[in-house]
Amino acid sequence: MNLLNRIVSDVHLMFQRPAREQYGALCYRVRKKRPAVEVLLITSRDTGRWVIPKGWPMDGKSAPAAAAREAWEEAGVKGKIGEEPIGSYHYMKGLPEGLKVDCRVRVFPLAVDEMVKNFPEKGERRAEWVDCTEAAARVQEPGLKHLLLAFEQTMLGALAPESKDGTTGA
Repeated sequence: MNLLNRIVSDVHLMFQRPAREQYGALCYRVRKKRPAVEVLLITSRDTGRWVIPKGWPMDGKSAPAAAAREAWEEAGVKGKIGEEPIGSYHYMKGLPEGLKVDCRVRVFPLAVDEMVKNFPEKGERRAEWVDCTEAAARVQEPGLKHLLLAFEQTMLGALAPESKDGTTGA
């Protein structure tokens, strides 16, 4: 029976496709009065669940540039995109044919400095600025929840005021 299990496992691996790659933008802003990080969540067009702007690779664009383009198309935001991803997460993407495929989303931070009134998907989605804890509660993907909370900790650590002896005041 062990040999049969091994054969079944090997056949399953042969037909398993690698995850498809997408690029996402974690759009954020920092509140000045009290150090707080807010992120922009949008609703998906099909199910209305809370997500971040993301999409497929684009010919002629780097991964960060594609993520920034998705943020503009889906949420109408512009800003400075980070060149390095802050992490990635997986989710099952429903395709028009009814199939679901495993997608890995590499996430790039985007410091928002402008929100435009007219953008390609205006009226197709809702958008809300929320703190990272609220964002993590709203999204469904466990990996994205973790990224949001880790991002908040990283940002708050960077915002902590330094004392005169070089240590943070946290």
